[in-house]
Amino acid sequence: MKEVAEPIKMSETGAEVFPLREAHSLVSDLMTPNPWIYWADFLFNIIVAWAAFITALTSPLFSLWQIAAYTVAVFTVYRSAIFIHELVHLKKGSFKIFRLVWNCTCGIPFMIPSFTYDGVHNEHHKRDIYGTFQDGEYVPFATRKPIEMVSYVLLSFLLPALLVTRFLLLTPLSYLIPPLRKVVWERASSLTIDPGYKRPENAIRNDHNWRQQELAAFLLALAVISLVLLDVLSYAVLILWYLIAVMVFILNSLRTLAAHAYRNPGAESMTHAEQYLDSINVPGNPLITPLWAPVGLRFHATHHLFMSMPYHNLGKAQRRLVNGLSDNTLYLTTMRNSLWDALTRIWQESAQSSTPDMQKSTHDNP
Repeated sequence: MKEVAEPIKMSETGAEVFPLREAHSLVSDLMTPNPWIYWADFLFNIIVAWAAFITALTSPLFSLWQIAAYTVAVFTVYRSAIFIHELVHLKKGSFKIFRLVWNCTCGIPFMIPSFTYDGVHNEHHKRDIYGTFQDGEYVPFATRKPIEMVSYVLLSFLLPALLVTRFLLLTPLSYLIPPLRKVVWERASSLTIDPGYKRPENAIRNDHNWRQQELAAFLLALAVISLVLLDVLSYAVLILWYLIAVMVFILNSLRTLAAHAYRNPGAESMTHAEQYLDSINVPGNPLITPLWAPVGLRFHATHHLFMSMPYHNLGKAQRRLVNGLSDNTLYLTTMRNSLWDALTRIWQESAQSSTPDMQKSTHDNP
């Protein structure tokens, strides 16, 4: 006989309840990360990524070899970079060598050292912060005009330049000008989607060596740009790096828009189960979907139910919950058929909420 779930009342679903306790009992054995999977997956992708980078750099301009190598580099860099999400959720103090290798081969070369996500993303999962004005990874796009989503994606073209500026210029300046140090920490040290986000002083969980990471990113940026200016390296190195980084950020911005329903205006917090119902699962095609939602992020709603579950077990958890819950009705409401389906839905909600009639209705019925 299946364990009876402890009901969790949902503010927007009336008498309906989500069987959180039953769900946990179905997947409780899937919480342990397998280091071999992490190492094999990451090392394979980052090695292929740098090999593809060199191939694209040395191939004739716009040749099929260069285009193919660039494409491979984008997807393998993207998958390698997304491991920053796993680093945030791994048990505190664990995977220290993995974290170091990730920073040296991916995070720092692409100006996204792990401290830029550490602590910040943990705040996103806190029940009293998720979906509120304090959540740097949440913007209520579904309640705003569609142009805001377009602007968010287009920002991807500027992000690589902003990251280089942050580490190459603001790092030394912030130490020379002490008042600037606080501003850089609060406003320019976090990978978030809310431009108004201010990082708290204590928003660090694992990366207490963040100053060393920051220094390494500064030194690498300085060395590469200096070598280019001295004609030791070709300008093509910077151009290719920039083009790969832009495409990675575009893919990630589209994935981010498909990760949540983004319906919470921000004034009130949400329960654990409400966070889940505001998140999205896109199981999709097992070969295609992981290209735009790598490292388990196509099961983003399931991840919000069990944030400590390693990425390589999320697919198994998804199947167990779909087939094993005594009532999977609410669980299935988070499912989308594809990236297009998820983006279309949030676009339509945004367009409807920004119409004059809807705005008038909201104003008349707060």
